[in-house]
Amino acid sequence: MNETIVGPDGLPRCRWCAAAPEFLQYHDTEWGFPVADDRRLFEKISLEAFQSGLSWRTILAKRGSFREAFHGFDFRRIARFDDTDVERLLQDSGIVRHRGKIEAVINNARRACDLVETEGSLAAFFWRYEPGNAGSTVPQSASSSAESVALSKELKRRGWKFVGPTTVYAFMQAMGLFNDHASECVIRAEVERARQSFERP
Repeated sequence: MNETIVGPDGLPRCRWCAAAPEFLQYHDTEWGFPVADDRRLFEKISLEAFQSGLSWRTILAKRGSFREAFHGFDFRRIARFDDTDVERLLQDSGIVRHRGKIEAVINNARRACDLVETEGSLAAFFWRYEPGNAGSTVPQSASSSAESVALSKELKRRGWKFVGPTTVYAFMQAMGLFNDHASECVIRAEVERARQSFERP
């Protein structure tokens, strides 16, 4: 099966972005572009955890509500959440009301604070897992990698939750740790240029 579809401008894009109208902008402007901002990184890994077992369309549609509920994914603020906040979030119909995932984000916010304390920033830590052969594998042909397994294992060792290798791999794709756009996708070259000019933390 062809890995691309023709976009509204007549140019090829990753096939998955045709699955829902809101995917196109996300694909063209966010997915795979390198990220160094800690709050954005925490948002991405949190939303990937919420996506586990659900469709990405559900998560993307609710992203504004997630941002509001979790204070823009300010992990230092989320780290101070208590049981009252958990109950508040469980009543919020704008987000995915899954106690385990909500509690995991709060736990992970505390672990993120610890990680920044020891490693300097989330970005500095995550970017250590950039594949050395980035771009040498067939795009979108895997759901995990040696790097996602290693990162998942290290995060779990540090007490993070809902960070299995598949979730971590999706996070790595989304944050631009490697370029997984289809070979013929018009955005692949844009992402590659962004990665080349990106200053690793």
